[in-house]
Amino acid sequence: MKAVSIVGPKNSGKTTLGVELARHFKEQGLTVSAAKFSHHEFDWSDTDTTDYAAVCDTVAGLAPKETFIHWTGHRFLPDLLPLLTNDVLIVEGGKELGFLPRILCLRGDLSDGIDWLHPELAIASVGDTSVEGVPVINDIPALADTVLEKGFFLPGMDCETCGRPDCRTLASEIVAGKTTTRACLAMHNSIQVDIDGAVVGMKPFVEDIISASIREMIRTLKGYAPGKATIKLDV
Repeated sequence: MKAVSIVGPKNSGKTTLGVELARHFKEQGLTVSAAKFSHHEFDWSDTDTTDYAAVCDTVAGLAPKETFIHWTGHRFLPDLLPLLTNDVLIVEGGKELGFLPRILCLRGDLSDGIDWLHPELAIASVGDTSVEGVPVINDIPALADTVLEKGFFLPGMDCETCGRPDCRTLASEIVAGKTTTRACLAMHNSIQVDIDGAVVGMKPFVEDIISASIREMIRTLKGYAPGKATIKLDV
């Protein structure tokens, strides 16, 4: 999954940009999820939420006292388990999230500066204001291409096994082109677990327990030989 967040001050056009990006991705044949953070409770008369729901396959809303997932059309209970596993995830808000890159929406009131938007995580900006080292991309198809090229998400575990103090530090290095997501050892271990295509991060001690147990059990099987094993399991 490719993921990016859109951050900016109030009335800077975040929702408009997010919906335009989502519509472009849908026209390209991709499935799209959107997650919206809010400081107040949700009301389905809120046009921001309904605008996303009109375009996206899945919409998540996160507020201080409630969280919801909305799918277009009817779903059965098993459909709720692999949440938000689409080709593209668009997150609106969540400026403190340090485990995925972001687009800076630099419109509206910028009197407080932009440091609080954490431009070190930005892969692009939109609007008339520019930030050193961050490309201004106001064209939706070009912006979408940038998301597909540079979008990512880390587990957000802050486990330090990559040698950095937290996921934000690693994410900023990935955005700067200094490394890649393969530096995240929680995602790229000797054993990889993914559920419906979404990689599940794990700390090294968990990896050691799982991989050692599986290796020992497989070695008892007839036909065993050293090599790269593939195990498929319904969970």
